[in-house]
Amino acid sequence: MEELIPTDFVINKYLFDKLYISQIEDDYYTQNLYPIVYILYDLNTSIAYVGESTSALSRMQNHLAHPEKSKLKYVYIISSKTFNKSATLDIESNLIKYMVADETFILLNGNAGIADHNYFQKDKYFQVFENIWENLKLEKVVTKNILDIDNSDLFKYSPYKSLTQDQHLAIRQYLNILLNKDTSTVFVEGSAGTGKTVLAVYLIKLLLTKFDLDDYEDLEGDTLQELELVQTIQAKKEELVIGLVVPMVSLRKTIKEVFKNVKGLKANMVIGASEVLKKDYDVLIVDEAHRLRRRFGITNYRSHDKNNRAFGLGEEGTELDWILKSSKHQLLFYDQAQSIRPSDVDKNYFLELKNLQDTEIIRLTSQLRSKGGVDYIDFVDDLLNTRLSKLEGKGEFKSDQYDLKIFDYLPDLINELKIKEKDYGLCRMMAGYSWKWVSKESDIPDAVIDGVELTWNRVPHDWINSTDDLNEIGCIHTTQGYDLNYAGVIFGNEIKYDKDSGEIIIDKAEYYDSKGMVGISDIEVLKDYIINIYKTLMYRGIKGVYIYICDKGLRDYFNKFIGTQ
Repeated sequence: MEELIPTDFVINKYLFDKLYISQIEDDYYTQNLYPIVYILYDLNTSIAYVGESTSALSRMQNHLAHPEKSKLKYVYIISSKTFNKSATLDIESNLIKYMVADETFILLNGNAGIADHNYFQKDKYFQVFENIWENLKLEKVVTKNILDIDNSDLFKYSPYKSLTQDQHLAIRQYLNILLNKDTSTVFVEGSAGTGKTVLAVYLIKLLLTKFDLDDYEDLEGDTLQELELVQTIQAKKEELVIGLVVPMVSLRKTIKEVFKNVKGLKANMVIGASEVLKKDYDVLIVDEAHRLRRRFGITNYRSHDKNNRAFGLGEEGTELDWILKSSKHQLLFYDQAQSIRPSDVDKNYFLELKNLQDTEIIRLTSQLRSKGGVDYIDFVDDLLNTRLSKLEGKGEFKSDQYDLKIFDYLPDLINELKIKEKDYGLCRMMAGYSWKWVSKESDIPDAVIDGVELTWNRVPHDWINSTDDLNEIGCIHTTQGYDLNYAGVIFGNEIKYDKDSGEIIIDKAEYYDSKGMVGISDIEVLKDYIINIYKTLMYRGIKGVYIYICDKGLRDYFNKFIGTQ
């Protein structure tokens, strides 16, 4: 069998014009109906389209009859004797995903049919793609490095994603609900890392794209059914008014930037809950719905009360009520285990809504963030709820795919994290609310541990991308919803372990989130919120989590189940 050489391909450039397009048959591989990948583009307008075909000339002639694609000026034909159909579909999908995040071009592509299937030598064909990318960089068609794109928000939250089977099933379930019901309330439930935010963005792009079926000749089965459902919905409901509610300000600003760079999406589609009263929505999709607020321990009671009056509600009205009143269809992405403040809408209200006869529930199970998989997610949940020693068969977490360690000396943890930052980027330190935020108004560090001076995040929004200083620690509000390659997590003195009872306990005097304690008299309720905070922090790491624990008792407990450095 002939060896696959990652540089064995040809990129030829042609004018995309009726008079010249026949020249592409000068390429041996297009002439002989090999599968090829192509890029149509115009540098002046920064518009491009990516495709693949075994009938390149016929496909180009179809594109020249298209009102938008016909305006593009050039075409790159990428061909090779080693290309097969699986390889070209994969390279096409990678080009789409990476070119969107590169930001040089706005793509005309829809987001249906992004391939992610296994095939012979797939890993080597990714090396082919990497070499194609470097060639396109030399041509100034793209500009960014692949690693930088991998770590970018635009790549992580892009609607151009290959979905898992349960995500595709969720899409089809919801499209059928949207098609067959005039009103609906639907919950999408899944733990951290199951791809809820990606699914929300994907769905909006899918619903707002006018698909040309000629571009999807290779689609079949479930994916083709999705497209047909979307087209039926569009024909029935005409122009859908869709909003994406993101309760957390930092994540909302990030998603707005993503929407700015995707054709058919606009930044003003991404809103806070208070903005829903500005129009009537066909569909409101709520990401991180567990962070919607009630009138309890919030900053601006006056604004909250004003919105309640506008909706004809009393003081008991919540942001969830506003969403229910502002839309025909509500899609709520919800995870009770990530509610971290008493100002969050009470879980019992969500439970009442879920139990209504007409409410439908869709569940996500695939773990997409953590390389430790569902086993790691379950392990953290059991660890922090002190179930490991009580459940038969539970014990130390072991994985060749995930790097989970405890450090007894903070400088060692930070040095190790610096190495990971150099290799992979996107490594950050985080902590629970274990220290006062004194650095906000002085040069005094917020905490000093093992001689290391630490400060809280210096910016409230987009902190993840604002610094790589590992002496700066992020809080839950600047990190919830984001991915990190490696996460450093400091457990402060507010969370301890009682050896006699075998339970984690909370020291309220060492907890410094004042709004996180409003109205809480039961220490067990506060414990639930604090446990949720640390679980959420420990779920941030894609490749690994490094832990430092202030309380010796808690450190000894963790050491029973996690290796120490």
